[in-house]
Amino acid sequence: MKGIVPSLNTPFDKDGAVDHDSLRKLVNHTVNAGCGGMLGLAVAGEQSTLTQAEKVRFAETVAETNAQRIPFIVSVTAPDMDASLALTKLAKSIGAAGICVQIPTGFDRRESLAFLQDLSRHAPKILMVQDLDWVGGGLPLDDIVYLFDNLTKFSWLKIETQQAGPKYSAVLQATNNALNVCGGWAVTQLMDAMARGVNAFIPTGMENVYVAIYTHYESGDHNAARALFEGVLPILNFSNQDIDTSILFFKQLRNAEGLFKTAVCRNENARFDAIQEAEARYALTSAMALIRSHSARSQPV
Repeated sequence: MKGIVPSLNTPFDKDGAVDHDSLRKLVNHTVNAGCGGMLGLAVAGEQSTLTQAEKVRFAETVAETNAQRIPFIVSVTAPDMDASLALTKLAKSIGAAGICVQIPTGFDRRESLAFLQDLSRHAPKILMVQDLDWVGGGLPLDDIVYLFDNLTKFSWLKIETQQAGPKYSAVLQATNNALNVCGGWAVTQLMDAMARGVNAFIPTGMENVYVAIYTHYESGDHNAARALFEGVLPILNFSNQDIDTSILFFKQLRNAEGLFKTAVCRNENARFDAIQEAEARYALTSAMALIRSHSARSQPV
């Protein structure tokens, strides 16, 4: 798993039910865009609003449509251990490549290890830990190394913290580059991340554009990568104000692309006022122009 591994939105119909037809379109779009994998049921997918049954059907639809063309990682973060464990077992049974999970708040390193060991016994090959901290530094480096040294399947760390860039480097150095690192929310620092050797990046939306940026950078054409990324930055300046803005904006973009039938969000905080709607339309126009100019490999199936 390498390169761009987008976090899938969850499409809803006009009545708020999960729209599996649109989900299938999104999965095929993600594969066709040249992505190195995909993550489902994460924060961008509004997983906290889904029932356990809806999560199961979501994962089954993605796995069936993907047909193991690219790695599929299932987020198993849930309110309780039983739900996380059930999703972990499901991920393995449907042929997913791995799971992603947040360690429950307040756990010390030994409790964290025990929690991850329980999941690891039933998990597919990859166990990705989501190090998410909107306002702080996240998991201590010593704890990350401790978990890595004591858990064979712990092979990926998704870093979404303050000062994400230096943390990528610190984790890679502390584990002799053996623990794969990836980012997501820090997509505005994508050039910094690639320079530090991240193994993958997990944004939402504009997949073919991000694949082009990553391909330019990996081929050594850093100027072309930077020039294209500078076209993305004004869009991210609007979308990444906060997570609810991001979710709604990228659902509007999915709708504009013809992938989703609606931009419905379940989270009541994912709403724009009149001025935000105007700014969103401007950002959508810019995003669609970038997508069309890099759409040769990204045609919905």
